[in-house]
Amino acid sequence: MASSASPRSATATAVVAVVVAAALCLHGATAQLCEDYYDDTCPDAYDIVKQVLIQAHESDVRIYASLIRLHFHDCFVQGCDASLLLDTVPGMQSEKESPPNNGSARGYEVVDAAKAALEDACPGVVSCADILAIASEISVELSGGPSWGVLLGRLDGKTSDFNGSLDLPAPFENLTELQRKFKDVGLNDVDLVALSGAHTFGRVQCQNVAAGMADRLYNFSGTNMPDPTLDSAYRAFLSRRCPKNVNGEVLNDLDPTTPDTFDNHYYTNIEVNRGFLISDQELKSSPQAQGTTAPIVDRFAGSQDAFFASFAQSMINMGNIRPVTDPSQGEVRTNCRRVN
Repeated sequence: MASSASPRSATATAVVAVVVAAALCLHGATAQLCEDYYDDTCPDAYDIVKQVLIQAHESDVRIYASLIRLHFHDCFVQGCDASLLLDTVPGMQSEKESPPNNGSARGYEVVDAAKAALEDACPGVVSCADILAIASEISVELSGGPSWGVLLGRLDGKTSDFNGSLDLPAPFENLTELQRKFKDVGLNDVDLVALSGAHTFGRVQCQNVAAGMADRLYNFSGTNMPDPTLDSAYRAFLSRRCPKNVNGEVLNDLDPTTPDTFDNHYYTNIEVNRGFLISDQELKSSPQAQGTTAPIVDRFAGSQDAFFASFAQSMINMGNIRPVTDPSQGEVRTNCRRVN
């Protein structure tokens, strides 16, 4: 049985592990990202965002997981520039409308609320891209996970990349494809396994396990058979939740054991073939996983502290994907849904 440390001790471990990385500014050609970026211009920024999230969570238990997904889907498309938040306008189709996001990405209204509160306190100071980064850390910590020093100072981009969002990591992809997509944005296997651990809480639609290329219950890889790596008892449970050819939007817990807690149960589930998505189970069961991602899954399943420390560092790594810091290329939007 894998050990599970208390959230507080694990959080402390994660903070120690990443404190050096978080404390340092990252110097680019035109600017830098720094943990204390808003200390003089908007010192209460973190607490303002936190209060908005706590209030939102009172009526929406899913919101913390949803906000992390927004940050992930934003950073993987032309960098962490809040391009995902832009609405469609003539000549520019929004990333929100692409298949990976349409009908499933959510939490935009909470980002809007955080932005409005920040504009009241510190007009024109805190970017939407930084709001996503701050909200992700707060969401994890409030759910029992680690905390980390969020590097800040991103500007908001001025364009949305609909076509780029079509190539987001998908729930039906094999390990080779997932590794390629992470490598393309400068992330490695540890980042892949650690960031996938965000599936330790939140919900997922039936269509991501029972339909099309994501089907694990009825027609896995065109075989007209279930995925052989899926635990039979768990498969029977999911089949009751997601009958064939029925409403694909029915929601399921990504982690059936502790669905709203940020812990390492995602990995202990994978160890016993109870990963929900194809992309989850691939990290352990793919032939290519042996010697690459599978040992990382094993390590995180056996030590929540190890997972928390790696997750915190990987969130910092992801947050550093191509940030916009040049004022000629970006801005601080007053409304996250449109350019100024």
